[in-house]
Amino acid sequence: MQPGTYPVRFSVDYPARPLDRVSTLFRIFTVIPIAIVLSAVSGSATAQTGNTSFRVAGAGGILFLAPLLMIVFRQKYPRWWFDWNLELQRFSNRVIAYLALMDDHYPATDDQQSVHLDYDYPNVPRDLNRWLPLVKWLLAIPHYVVLFFLDIAAVAVVVAAWFAILVTGRYPRSLFDFVEAVLAWNNRVLGYAFTLVTDEYPPFRFTA
Repeated sequence: MQPGTYPVRFSVDYPARPLDRVSTLFRIFTVIPIAIVLSAVSGSATAQTGNTSFRVAGAGGILFLAPLLMIVFRQKYPRWWFDWNLELQRFSNRVIAYLALMDDHYPATDDQQSVHLDYDYPNVPRDLNRWLPLVKWLLAIPHYVVLFFLDIAAVAVVVAAWFAILVTGRYPRSLFDFVEAVLAWNNRVLGYAFTLVTDEYPPFRFTA
C-alpha cells in the first residue's frame, strides 16, 4: 500500500521473501520483552501487596492533554512534544506489526525498519483550529465503532496468516493488505483525535 494524501501517512513494506517460521510460531512469546519496553515508556502499572499499593510510572505515553491546552490557550504545539508523540507512535506500530507477523525482524526502539509513519509538524495558527481539539475525541466516535469491528477482524486475519506462514513461509498479500489498512485507519484516527496533528477528519475508507 502506498501512502495516500491524508496528513497521517502509514505503510508497512510487504515481505516478498520467506518469513522465519520458528519466530512466527513463537511470536506471542518473543514479543514479550519489547512489549515490556513499550509499556515502560507508554504509561504506568500498579502492583498490590497486602494493603499496600505500589505504582510504577513510565514516561507517560502519548501526550494529549498538554498539547491540547497549549493549542487552545497559546496556539502552540511544542516541537519536542510533537517529536515524542511521533516517535512513540512509530515504536508502538513496529511492535504491533511484529506481533501481527508483518515483519520477522525484531522491533527496534529507534529505527523505522519496514514500518513507516509520518505526519507533518503543524503551524498551529495556520493549520489548526484552536477550539477543535476540545471536541475531536468526541467527533471521532463513529470511527471508534467501526474500528472496534475492524480490529476484531484484523485479529482473525492475523491468526489465518499465522497458519499460512507456518505452512508456506509467506504472508498472503490480501491478508497483509487488510491488516495494514486497519493499522493505517487506527493511526489516522489517533493523529486526528489524540496527537492533534491535523484538523482534517479521517476518511471512512481503507486508503487515505
